[in-house]
Amino acid sequence: MSIRGTKEVFLLFSMGSQFDHLIKQKLDQLGVFCLVADPGSVRAEDVKMLKPIGIILSGGPVSVYEDSVPFDKEIFDIGIPILGICLGFQMWARHIGEEVKASHKREFGVHQFEAIHKHCSLLEGIPARSPVLQNHGDIIDDQTGLIYSLGFTENSPTAAGYYRHLWGVQFHPEVEETKYGLEIFGNFCFKICKANDRFPAEKAAEIKINALAKKIGKNKKVLMALSGGSDSSTAIYLLREAKEQSANPNKIEALYIKGIDRPDDEAYVIKFFSHEPWLNLKIIDATDEFLKVLAGKITMKDKRIAMRSVYKEVIEKYAVKVGADYIAQGTLYTDISESGSGYSSQAVKAQIKLHHNVNLEFFLPELCPLDDCVKDTGRNIGRQIGVPEELLIKHPFPGPGLVVRIEGEINADNLIIARQIDGIYIEELRKENLYHSVWQAGAVVTRSIVTCGKSDGAVEGIVVALWAVWSTNGFTASAAELPFDFIKHVSRRITNEVREVGTVVYRCSDKPPTTIEWG
Repeated sequence: MSIRGTKEVFLLFSMGSQFDHLIKQKLDQLGVFCLVADPGSVRAEDVKMLKPIGIILSGGPVSVYEDSVPFDKEIFDIGIPILGICLGFQMWARHIGEEVKASHKREFGVHQFEAIHKHCSLLEGIPARSPVLQNHGDIIDDQTGLIYSLGFTENSPTAAGYYRHLWGVQFHPEVEETKYGLEIFGNFCFKICKANDRFPAEKAAEIKINALAKKIGKNKKVLMALSGGSDSSTAIYLLREAKEQSANPNKIEALYIKGIDRPDDEAYVIKFFSHEPWLNLKIIDATDEFLKVLAGKITMKDKRIAMRSVYKEVIEKYAVKVGADYIAQGTLYTDISESGSGYSSQAVKAQIKLHHNVNLEFFLPELCPLDDCVKDTGRNIGRQIGVPEELLIKHPFPGPGLVVRIEGEINADNLIIARQIDGIYIEELRKENLYHSVWQAGAVVTRSIVTCGKSDGAVEGIVVALWAVWSTNGFTASAAELPFDFIKHVSRRITNEVREVGTVVYRCSDKPPTTIEWG
């Protein structure tokens, strides 16, 4: 809250929906500060101490009349405005005495929502008829008349409603199929909860641009380490604005290091940055250099340390070549913190994992305009200055790249395999419109070998592990329940197109106990 500069906070209770991370993204777009809460451990007294101005309960896979839903129901009685989505709506409806039961006609997919009272606070500015995504088999049977119905769909007589400070929708406003979902969240945050503090992305961007313009002046040259993710993309757009403000005629030098990256990352860098008139994009293939320093390295930690030396050396050599005065990175506060730094005091801080972009001690001064930002604040600044949304919501990808998605020692063969299988997997996720339904997904080259039949003969092949997770912030995650037909299709493509692969498995473990990345 100190970083955000606000005293207003929303709580999102993640009840297990596959769309939970999309709710967080919508709130980020609105600029409000949202913390994700564990319904199994956060109690009413915790909520009272935090004093959020609004609470959101997501959907989930359980039924309130059959399963024990982990949630302190006293939270419903505190008086803080609550927006329940699908399961969240059913939870508070049952709490006040309404019946929730299985519907004779379930609703999955897009349906037409008919607003009865479209001028109420929650639905203000939304048409009388609009498409919404339904994904439920239960309905709220409003027999007592306690709930003030706001609208219905074909099979949901109470598709939206409220009771005192409790608001709810049976559909999912967080997905793109619900056309006016962002407006519904905005109405809840600003009209019902009376939020005043949007993250001042415009002001934050202006401050950062002014500071950068002052540093680069009218003649300094900047080399940007560009990955194609949201952080480096936002940083280079800030540099673009600073260059224009200071009337600096030098193009920004952008360096993309190839070798342990995914084909998806390189493709995005080329798509969005290769034709920009304000920068010079250089792609350097450092595969051989990475393989040299990674030889003999087995543990993930040793591999992370080894790849940093190549990353630093390639950047510094190119900085000399182009005559750069500064080296810029999209480093976040969280990168610095997890690497064991970030305290203003001398207190010892645990190193969670050593990031590739922290404490490199470049020979040139470093520009890290996002080093006081976390992921959502960085993304909001990016939105304010025109970074394409497609870049901002890309899956997170570790700085060490495919190094942590290959078990054991890295060699030229398994690095090629890792790029191939990742390319197939991500391509199919995008093709089947599943990419944005998950928080993150990856493919791993394991050290396991199986006997398999190819070309009418018994041979040995590598085991490849696919994984995908649903999450809101990465601290906890659930294995994404991707359609089995989809997994089989990806498996067929990988085993057919990648000769060395003998079989494909899918990881179904949650975090905890596992971590999101394999390494």
